[in-house]
Amino acid sequence: MRLDICYRTRFSFDAPVRESQNEMRACPVSDERQQLLSYRVIVEPSARMLSFTDYWGTRVDHFGVTDTHTVLEVTAEASVETQDPPPVSIGPPLETLKVTGFRDRHEEFLKSSHHTDWNDEIAQAARSLAEANGQDVAGVVMEIHRFVGEKLSYKPGATDIGEPIANIAAKGVGVCQDYAHLAVALCRSIGIPARYVSGYLFSSNDRTGSIDGDLVRVQTHAWFEAAIPGLGWLPLDPTNGLPVGRQHVKIGHGRDYDDVPPLRGVYSGPGTPKVDASVEIRRMDPARPPSTPMQPSLLRTVQAPRTRQQQQQQQQQ
Repeated sequence: MRLDICYRTRFSFDAPVRESQNEMRACPVSDERQQLLSYRVIVEPSARMLSFTDYWGTRVDHFGVTDTHTVLEVTAEASVETQDPPPVSIGPPLETLKVTGFRDRHEEFLKSSHHTDWNDEIAQAARSLAEANGQDVAGVVMEIHRFVGEKLSYKPGATDIGEPIANIAAKGVGVCQDYAHLAVALCRSIGIPARYVSGYLFSSNDRTGSIDGDLVRVQTHAWFEAAIPGLGWLPLDPTNGLPVGRQHVKIGHGRDYDDVPPLRGVYSGPGTPKVDASVEIRRMDPARPPSTPMQPSLLRTVQAPRTRQQQQQQQQQ
């Protein structure tokens, strides 16, 4: 599937700010399931861009605006070709998770982190799922995926950035990053390496993964990947109850959200920002040349003002 993506964030300050320094992670990665065809970033006011690959393999675009400004608008445009991953085969027994070499290679994805710090209740739930579903690692991961989809109800604005995963599990509501964090916590608590994934989802409904038409307006998305000994990483989307497929576009992965936030930054000055962020994805005819730019109308959608909590939630979705 050929997808053209436009990720746009606009900061409007109620008083002039003197400087802002920012990091954006919006560029799709190229891997065995997807191929990046083109990518560019537009910043207004204009700024010098420094791009590099971080520790986790994600492209980071760093830019600073030194002139006094009241509006900062950042647009990332990407074209990517995606395909469905191969079907999941029967995984190895759980005992293979204890092999020293495997654990050493995945040590960073076995420890708790800020957003995946599980409690005894979460660990017990994971153990129960493992005991009830035999000795197959992939089977246990699939059961965790199903459990998270049933445990949480999708409700935008119901959680705050940085809220403990134990609180989210107890409330039973959340958004895509909460689903991903809970799945990661469950996996790690029983020794299955798991990582958080940031990306885009070509879907007209973030909760169902449904597709209606060739253009959707969404937010950034999140899912998780679990390491299966001998098979590699198994990507699953618990928010939608689906395996990751060609409608998913991966930006990057890390221990949790803090390793792959779409956009973060600091500024100097008294102004308070109002944030509007949006993602527009168009499914393209395969015959269309990869270099054809997106329509200008995709770059100028302005959303209605949001509360501070909604603004924060939007940036982490």
